[in-house]
Amino acid sequence: MKRMNPVTPVKRAALALTAAALALTACGSGTEEAKPAADGSPATLRIGYQLIPNGDLIVKDQQWLEKALPNTKITWSKFDSGGDVNTAMISGSLDIGLAGSSPVTRGLSAPLDIPYRVPWIFDVIGDNEALVARGGVTDVKGLAGKRVAAPFASTTHYSLLAALTEAGLSEADVKILDMEPPDIQAAWQRGDIDAAYVWTPTLAELQKNGGTTLVTSRELAQRGKLTADLAVVSDDFAKKYPKALHVWLQQQDRAVKLVRSDKDAAAAAIGRQLNLDPAEAGRQLGQLVLLDATEQRSADYLGTPSAPGKFAENLHSSAEFLKGQKKVDAVPELSVFQKGLATQELADAFSGS
Repeated sequence: MKRMNPVTPVKRAALALTAAALALTACGSGTEEAKPAADGSPATLRIGYQLIPNGDLIVKDQQWLEKALPNTKITWSKFDSGGDVNTAMISGSLDIGLAGSSPVTRGLSAPLDIPYRVPWIFDVIGDNEALVARGGVTDVKGLAGKRVAAPFASTTHYSLLAALTEAGLSEADVKILDMEPPDIQAAWQRGDIDAAYVWTPTLAELQKNGGTTLVTSRELAQRGKLTADLAVVSDDFAKKYPKALHVWLQQQDRAVKLVRSDKDAAAAAIGRQLNLDPAEAGRQLGQLVLLDATEQRSADYLGTPSAPGKFAENLHSSAEFLKGQKKVDAVPELSVFQKGLATQELADAFSGS
C-alpha cells in the first residue's frame, strides 16, 4: 500500500501526545477529583463519541447520563475514527468509547492487546458506509490506478480492502490515502481524490457532490463481511464501577427504544448533534440497524455469559482477514474474542427485564 498522506504520521503522533496529556490530566495530582462519589459512582466518566447517527448521540443530546448519574461528571470527547479511540484507550484517557468492529478486532489482537471489552453494539452498519467514486468510475474494478481515501484501521478501511479483494484488485493496484472524514470531504472538494470509503454525514456530502456509490457496507455484509459500530469499556472501569456501566447500558437501550417508539423525536435529537435537518437525520438513522438489549443478548450478537454470541465469530473472521492483509500480527483464538464480549455486565444491567 502506498501511503499518500505525509501528514498522517505527524497527526498520529500528535494524537498520542494529546491522549497521554488527557490521561495525565485525568489522573493528575488532584486526588480529590479521582475519588469516587459517596454513593460509589465514579467522579468522572470519560466518553469518546463519533458523529454517527445512532443511539449514542441521543443519549448525549438528552443528557440522560448526566441525569442518571448526578454525582458523576460526564465528559464527551469527539473522535474522527475508531483508530483514534484505540489510541486514547491505550493512553488511559477514555473509559468508554465508540469504535468500529475492525479497529476493535485490532484492539483485541496483538500487538495492541488493549485491556477493554465490548458491552454494547451501537449499530450494525448498513448503507451509511459506502465506497463512492467520481470521474466516470462505475465499479470497483475501475479504481485501478485511482486515489482512494479511507481512515486507516477503521471499518471502512476493512470494507475497502474487502471490496478490492472481491473485485480482484490488490492494495498495490490503487493509491490508498489515510484520511479522517473531515479531511476526506476537503480533499474531495479540492479534487485531490478519486474515491473514498467513508460514513455519514461525510458520505452524504460526497454523494451530493458527484459521488457514485460503488458498494455499500450493507451489500458487503450480505456477502459475509459484516461490520458494526461497537462500544468499548476499559477493563479497569468495568471492574471498579459496574453500576455506572449498567446505567450507561440502560440509557443506550432507552435510546434504541425511543427510535422505535418516536422516530421523529430521535431524529430531532440526532439532527441537533449533527447540525442536520431532522428529515435528513432520520434518513441517515434509517440506514443503520439498531439493536435493543434483548437482541444484544441473543445468540446472533453478544450472547450471554454461558453462551457467547456469534458476534465473537465475526470478530475472529475479521482478524483472519486482517492477518491476510498484514494488519495484525496473528489471529487470536476464538476464545479471546468471546472473552472480549462483556456479556456478564450486559446481563447484570438488565437482570430484571
